[in-house]
Amino acid sequence: MQQITSVGLRDARRIIEAGERKAEELGIPYNLAVVDAGGNLVAHARMDGAWLGSIDISIDKAWTARAFEMSTEELGKMAAAHKPLFGIHTTNHERVVIFAGGLPIKSGDTVVGAVGASGGTVDQDQEVVEAALEAFVADGTPRKS
Repeated sequence: MQQITSVGLRDARRIIEAGERKAEELGIPYNLAVVDAGGNLVAHARMDGAWLGSIDISIDKAWTARAFEMSTEELGKMAAAHKPLFGIHTTNHERVVIFAGGLPIKSGDTVVGAVGASGGTVDQDQEVVEAALEAFVADGTPRKS
């Protein structure tokens, strides 16, 4: 098994293309973003007609998933009222996203980047980001978080 330390452009393009296919299947234009192990943007795509407001959301979802090494959906559950991380979305210059659509990318147990999707409902965003993540291959086998 080949261990990688950070997602690269080739992987990012493949991940985005898979997300675009799912978005087309849903009939919704999407913004998709991939960040590397350091949380830096590797690639972003705004499908024709995708909301301008979703550009930053997709990028921030990817950054959040990388920064906290968990899905934005999972982080959102921990950030609900009366939960331990309530208010976390106001930190990091309000860049933290606490609803579905961001997933960490792993090679083995190591987080090597993350992907974010924004353009539909929260449930649709999760569908698109899961489909996108399935395209990541670290050792010949698709990886899911």
